[in-house]
Amino acid sequence: MTTANTTGTPALAQGARAEATVDLAALRDNLAALRARTSGAELMAVVKADAYGHGALRCAREAVAAGAGWLGTATPEEALALRAAGIGPEQARILCWLWTPGGPWARALRESVDISISGQWALDELLAAVRETGVPARVHLKADTGLGRNGCQPHDWPDLVENAVKAQAAGLLRVVGVWSHFAAADEPGHPSIQAQLDSFAQALAFAERTGVDPEVRHLANSPATLLLPQSHYDLVRPGLAMYGLSPVPDVGAPADFGLRPVMSLAARLALVKRVPGGHGISYGHHYTTSGPTTLGLVPLGYADGVPRHASNTGPVQIGSSWYRVAGRVAMDQFVVDLGGDLPDVGEEVLLFGSGERGEPTAEDWARACGTIAYEIITRIGGRVPRRYVGGSRG
Repeated sequence: MTTANTTGTPALAQGARAEATVDLAALRDNLAALRARTSGAELMAVVKADAYGHGALRCAREAVAAGAGWLGTATPEEALALRAAGIGPEQARILCWLWTPGGPWARALRESVDISISGQWALDELLAAVRETGVPARVHLKADTGLGRNGCQPHDWPDLVENAVKAQAAGLLRVVGVWSHFAAADEPGHPSIQAQLDSFAQALAFAERTGVDPEVRHLANSPATLLLPQSHYDLVRPGLAMYGLSPVPDVGAPADFGLRPVMSLAARLALVKRVPGGHGISYGHHYTTSGPTTLGLVPLGYADGVPRHASNTGPVQIGSSWYRVAGRVAMDQFVVDLGGDLPDVGEEVLLFGSGERGEPTAEDWARACGTIAYEIITRIGGRVPRRYVGGSRG
């Protein structure tokens, strides 16, 4: 148990079992802090994976209102949902980069979604959809500069670029972007960083010699936006940093970069009870009480996104004190050993937040679970309602 100071009002709404509170004012402040680092480069607000668990539509609208001219999504369904909700191309360009064969190419064209192309198969399917719809495509060619994931390998790059330029000459598309993604920008000094910078410069130079005149060249993710100004080019793509978490926790905490965590997660104690010493707790009895104690039941589990790896390690704050998960995290609930403390049933349990009230942060949970903060916030499931505060639209 760790004592902490608390300030401010409870994050949990009256009557709620559990809730994730999303501070849109913090989101706007984070975007402003990131833009101040970009030396004139435009900003793409990455809202994939339901805006890292924060709610894609609300965060996208807030980002656009704050001046972001681009939105980034992984799947075409994410991009199309934003368009269907009323975010038009006059408000923001939307880039989608994770395509599979048979994808909704035609719908994306009709909805003015920018499309990333990493291989010839994708270019072929896209051009078929262009011919079907009569709508020219806006294409971003993605180079694999060393991540080894999506993107076109250097030995295939000349053919892909030349074929795209031929389609451009035929009026079927316009190559509006050339881009790539870092493998280890969150590890300052990693040898892959300079290698990827050089590889991207070479891929870009070839594309431009071949007839590509892109609107935007983009390489920088969150850590590169914060640490690698030479990678900013025309556009940066912050994801985690936009939501107020540090992508480089070993370099600096969020406050060191002018960021504030946007999401907090809380629940209400569902039961408080006394048990004797030697009492096994939760499945498998991987925790046994060392003596008579009080247990608190928290009505959140791995179905809500609380990692099972948080068993016996995940931190929470109740009142002014920290406790740890006792025993296995179950599907819908977990237990904390309260020692001699006797909070009331219904009292707020803060799993993570900004830390301003002394509560654990998503980074604390990541370290406890042996993972990264990205996973902690993104996995919070749809069974947990989101409450939005501080929005520019009320």
